[in-house]
Amino acid sequence: MKNLIIAANWKSNKVKNEARQWFDEFSKNAWENGSEVVLLLPFTLLEFGSSYIKEKNLNIKLGAQDISPYDMGAYTGEVNAEQIKEFADYVLIGHSERRKNFSETDDAVNKKIERTIASSLTPIVCVSNMHQVESINRDDLIIAYEPIEAIGTGDPDDPQNTLSVAREVKERMKNAKVIYGGSVKAENVRNYTALDGVEGVLVGSESLSASSFSEIIKNAV
Repeated sequence: MKNLIIAANWKSNKVKNEARQWFDEFSKNAWENGSEVVLLLPFTLLEFGSSYIKEKNLNIKLGAQDISPYDMGAYTGEVNAEQIKEFADYVLIGHSERRKNFSETDDAVNKKIERTIASSLTPIVCVSNMHQVESINRDDLIIAYEPIEAIGTGDPDDPQNTLSVAREVKERMKNAKVIYGGSVKAENVRNYTALDGVEGVLVGSESLSASSFSEIIKNAV
């Protein structure tokens, strides 16, 4: 049995009361399939999520959705690795929405990767094509393959294409793990997690429902 990574990207959604309702419902659903479940929360919810997980002794890891390319200092509005590390273990880097909406470059992605690793956090690096893979300076990362046309459209990638991309990534990055993201649902998650060379999924809108995300975790194996 593969040790899957099942990551949830809440994006810019939920306030504290909504997050509490989600956690209350999610904590009632148990799974025992060896998956590493990672919640990628907005910065504003990381402290709450960390406290809830410790109080309820939940088998969940937290991650941030972005990270500053700089260390602590005079960088107004930035959240750096040491600040994130107080609450989280993972960091999502280079999501296509950040590349598109905030003009995030390959150089910025590499700087964020290095800051993340230097602080003993684990990066999950999003890519949409092999050019973005080839621009990365390391080969020991979790790579989230998210084709642009599959994100939030309800039209997921052809699993055979995902498999082909995963193989290409691993030819270029010998020590990489590859997960798939893009319109992942409980009904299709096994199409990807069953592929040889795909180690998990990155879930977007379906993770906003605790029950839907629970079903994805259960169906992934």
